[in-house]
Amino acid sequence: MSNLSGYINKKVLIITADSRTLVGNLLSCDQTTNLVLGQTVERVIRSADDAELSTEVPLGLYLIRGDNVCVVGLVDEPLDESINWEEVKGSAIGGIKHT
Repeated sequence: MSNLSGYINKKVLIITADSRTLVGNLLSCDQTTNLVLGQTVERVIRSADDAELSTEVPLGLYLIRGDNVCVVGLVDEPLDESINWEEVKGSAIGGIKHT
């Protein structure tokens, strides 16, 4: 994975190997892509046929092992704050399979 030091103290979105979506402030990272996030929330997006609302689960300080990281991206904060995440619907990304 490329150098993430430019993302330190910025809001990032992480997609993990088990298809979880985590959003938080990147506090630290190392050469094996272990990540420390602050003010972390997990976004649980429900499918269109699910009557339950999508949710954001607060996790706080969170450590993600590097071998579980699939994608790291910067969050466009004004756009992110303008979205009502309870109304968002979507389909599952699906996890990865190690062979």
